[in-house]
Amino acid sequence: MEADKQLRYDKAYLKMAREWAKLSHCQRKQVGAILVRDGMIISDGYNGTPSGFPNMCENDEGETHWYVLHAEANAILKVARSTNNAAGSTLYITLSPCKECCKLILQSGIRRMVYIDEYKDRTGIDFLKKAGLEVVQITDL
Repeated sequence: MEADKQLRYDKAYLKMAREWAKLSHCQRKQVGAILVRDGMIISDGYNGTPSGFPNMCENDEGETHWYVLHAEANAILKVARSTNNAAGSTLYITLSPCKECCKLILQSGIRRMVYIDEYKDRTGIDFLKKAGLEVVQITDL
């Protein structure tokens, strides 16, 4: 795909991920993720508690509960439960992933990641780049 067209699509999917993030009940951070393969959205996710748990991500001190799932993990788990898979897909995410989620991203077969904001720890991004994933940051939506 030509560079201008790819950038237009990248920005459109990031805007969708940003809208999806608004579905999160988390107070500290709302993160959205969209998985796209062959021009089709194959999965989506936002950060939140597992099914069956109250939609409260933080405790009374404002700390995130350990069991809250990250947006990218939710998207990967969602596609794993479907007849689809993430091999060769692009992950669009509003906040770059933590190092734990980066292991899931690599193992799931995602080949490209596009994000808006950068997480405080770059370890995961460096890991993905070293593993050969194309990693792109776009901040001007």
